[in-house]
Amino acid sequence: MTQTNEEIEKDVPAAEEKNDGDAGMTFWGHLEVLRWALMRVVIVLLVCVVGCFMAMPYIFDDFVLGPTTSDFFLYKWLSGLPFFNFADKSFHVDIININVASQFMTHITTSFWFSLVLIFPYLIFEIWKFIRPALFKNEKKSIGFAFGFGTFMFFLGCAVGYCLVFPFTFRFLTEYQISESITNQINLNSYMGNFLMMIFVMGIVFELPLLSWVLSRLGIVDREFLKKYRRHAVVVLLVLSAIITPSGDPFTLMVVFIPLYLLYELGIRLARNKPAEEE
Repeated sequence: MTQTNEEIEKDVPAAEEKNDGDAGMTFWGHLEVLRWALMRVVIVLLVCVVGCFMAMPYIFDDFVLGPTTSDFFLYKWLSGLPFFNFADKSFHVDIININVASQFMTHITTSFWFSLVLIFPYLIFEIWKFIRPALFKNEKKSIGFAFGFGTFMFFLGCAVGYCLVFPFTFRFLTEYQISESITNQINLNSYMGNFLMMIFVMGIVFELPLLSWVLSRLGIVDREFLKKYRRHAVVVLLVLSAIITPSGDPFTLMVVFIPLYLLYELGIRLARNKPAEEE
């Protein structure tokens, strides 16, 4: 069946919304574009790893090992409050190494993870540039918002993990004693594992509003659904906060729970309302 002139005219604007630069590109052409995008990302990552590897000895003591001493900025800010045990200026945790190659491998792995965080915006840009020609104008706006907002929230989550969650958890666990006869000696691998995990977990958790936004666009959830199950979400977020911060004090638990709850509320604001026909 052939299309009428009116049907053809209706299809033209929709087709014109797409970027025609890759309209005639074959499957192998798209693979070639993807290959060059991956090569650029790898090259930028390698350059950044080399730079971080060279700079790591200068930033490791002050940044990575910052929470191990009483000079850490968070401890200083909270030292004047009566319900915190941060006034002790002699607080210092020695990080020990029991494996021959641990310091060298830590140098490499830390440089890699730092570089991955630093090039995260460029990685998102390359992904955006690859999929952009296949999108319509309204889709470009939505996907562009998702990439930009997701990148910002990831960095914000990493910052919260480093500035709040990890220092509270680390100091509580290192000062906790089941017996005075036991001396805490923190292994380098144990410290770095918790350091990296806590920061990246918070970065991922801060994508919760973006997840709500995406699921609402897919029609899986809506604003009314999230409001209806708000109480259930509070319980889940409390359990998640307890997992992230295995300390026993209520304040540390609240330090994690309150940002997560605010993220859930932000997710409600970003979610779509239920379609009128479904109400």
